[in-house]
Amino acid sequence: MGLLQSIFGKKEGNQDGKIEEKKTETVMEKVKPTNLTDLNMEQTIKDSSIPVLVDCWAPWCVPCQRVAPIIDALAEEYKGRVLISKLNTEQNRKMSAKYQIRSIPSLLFFKDGKLIHIMVGAASKRDLQREIDAILLK
Repeated sequence: MGLLQSIFGKKEGNQDGKIEEKKTETVMEKVKPTNLTDLNMEQTIKDSSIPVLVDCWAPWCVPCQRVAPIIDALAEEYKGRVLISKLNTEQNRKMSAKYQIRSIPSLLFFKDGKLIHIMVGAASKRDLQREIDAILLK
């Protein structure tokens, strides 16, 4: 099978003897944010060799729902350079209390295991990219 055939599919004869091309599609799995909990958040941040962004959210939070697709896109865009993660504040009250999450969404930025920046409220993708890029340059 040639390279183009392996990309676009293989040609097969149908019942009438006519050649038809069967298209095959390769679906690459997208990187998704890592789900953090009270049990794994501190260790995940400590063990990360790259900066960590934690999106603190709750299912009932409308601004959090608006930020969610941006967080998903950033996970793909910054894969391997920043660990994009999510913490459900309703289910993980210990970490929410430790980092004094009083408003959501709250975005926590960690580098070398230390909290270095907090953004509160729904932010645009451009604003988040600026913050991430600045952290990567530090």
